[in-house]
Amino acid sequence: MDFMTGLRVSSSGMTAQRRRMNAISSNIANVNTTRTPEGGPYRRKSVQLEAMPDAKTFAEMMLTNPEKNVNRVQVVDVVSDRSAPLLKYEPDHPEADENGYVAYPNINMMVEMADMIQAQRTYDANVSALTATKDMALKALEIGR
Repeated sequence: MDFMTGLRVSSSGMTAQRRRMNAISSNIANVNTTRTPEGGPYRRKSVQLEAMPDAKTFAEMMLTNPEKNVNRVQVVDVVSDRSAPLLKYEPDHPEADENGYVAYPNINMMVEMADMIQAQRTYDANVSALTATKDMALKALEIGR
């Protein structure tokens, strides 16, 4: 694997984890949002990731050895959770239904915090790999001096 491939793979991982962190932050910020422009409570967002070959063109894909293919990560979609909202009995709340229940987003803060820690650590691992690749490239340039 050449230096540029290593940099592309690490940067794709950093981009994917940044998108995950944005979705998680949105979930945490809207944990008590009972009304959205679409109607109903906020829906939890999650990011779907997919591995894809690093080759840029069809010709590059055909010329590379399949056993040495390197995959990078790509964000495929940001999907909304379709599970039922949490109903809490709060008859004085302005969003309460006729039975006194308010629909809150189905967001578990412990799950969100665990996901955030995982996304942060994965981002940090990609930063370390990118830094190591950059350092190797700089050392290679010093050899010729």
